[in-house]
Amino acid sequence: MFIIFEPTENSLICSREAYGVNQHGDTRWLPIMMLIWSFWIFATPLVTPGDVFPHWLWPTIASFFAFLWLYFRAYYRDRSQLLWHTLGIAALGLLITPFNPGANGYIIYACAFLAFCGRTRFALQCMSGLLLAYSAEWSLLGFPLVFLLNTAVLGIVVCVMNIMLARKHQRDAELKLSHDEVRRLAALAERERIGRDLHDLLGHTLSLITLKSELANRLWERDLTAARREVIDVERVARDALAQVRRAITGIRAAGLVPEVAAAKLMLESSNVHFDYHLVDCALPAEIETVLAMAAREAVTNIQRHSRATQARLLLAINSGTIELSISDNGRGGAIVPGNGLAGMRERLGLIGASLSIESSRATGTTLCVRLPLPPPPHTSMAQHGSPVMTQSAA
Repeated sequence: MFIIFEPTENSLICSREAYGVNQHGDTRWLPIMMLIWSFWIFATPLVTPGDVFPHWLWPTIASFFAFLWLYFRAYYRDRSQLLWHTLGIAALGLLITPFNPGANGYIIYACAFLAFCGRTRFALQCMSGLLLAYSAEWSLLGFPLVFLLNTAVLGIVVCVMNIMLARKHQRDAELKLSHDEVRRLAALAERERIGRDLHDLLGHTLSLITLKSELANRLWERDLTAARREVIDVERVARDALAQVRRAITGIRAAGLVPEVAAAKLMLESSNVHFDYHLVDCALPAEIETVLAMAAREAVTNIQRHSRATQARLLLAINSGTIELSISDNGRGGAIVPGNGLAGMRERLGLIGASLSIESSRATGTTLCVRLPLPPPPHTSMAQHGSPVMTQSAA
């Protein structure tokens, strides 16, 4: 790529609000793509009937080089300098218009940049002032009002659209911050809960083991039989504590499908991906549900990061004694490059006897399907009949 400037950290090109594309899209070419509209600066005097502007060419060429310098600096330099670069572009429009009415293109580019030069009110005030100044010059020059009307309409539309884009970016950023804060508080609360559980679980048990060990030590010389009973009790208590710790760790590691679906909905909708899901009542062992939930998490993360999809769907169904979990999207698809995420998913699924299949094409997107035999339930469940209990289509 032809790079004119090295972007600064706080530049417009490094800000998502300046990207009129999906957040996963390639935006490196955006400044060059937006230059396509500058051809009107040269086309306008050529299509104007008669030799009305005989001296338009050289002033326009000189101004265009100055415009390119200001234009790319507006994108790549610090945002604190954006207003000055924008005013420079506007000044070019005012200076060159007497030679070439197509210089109104500079005014429209300036209106586009003004949307990112501060608060909405300030941007609208600057845009209004610029258009009024240009209207005054246009009236003094006696040019046709149709060109002025075109400049005003396009300038207002471009500025307002960019303001709306900037506001959307700000809302998305605030939403992401709130999600991160919710996750942080949830993790903090979970750590505190785990600490309390382990304290309640081990505090009493370890105190009991200490007490019985001291008692066995004192009885060892006087009553060997009683001492042995205390040692046996210590062993029993220790084994019971070990089993309780294992159960607690299993509960800590466990992940449920319903919370994962809720998290997936939140993640994908914040990335503008329409998400549908359909779950059936299925009383699964904690180990199996945890593995399925982690598989769903990995698949949804890949959709959000790599697929460029606009729609995604998660289905949990039971067919002929087989549990089927499928996650599909309408993204770009193509060849699947195995990574640590997929490798870890296959390994975890293999431990519970599940199979993983992935179908991906550029025409239909990607579908990931997990299949495993339905474990026998401890009692009769509606899951045997595939009764739906959770269905939603994200609006």
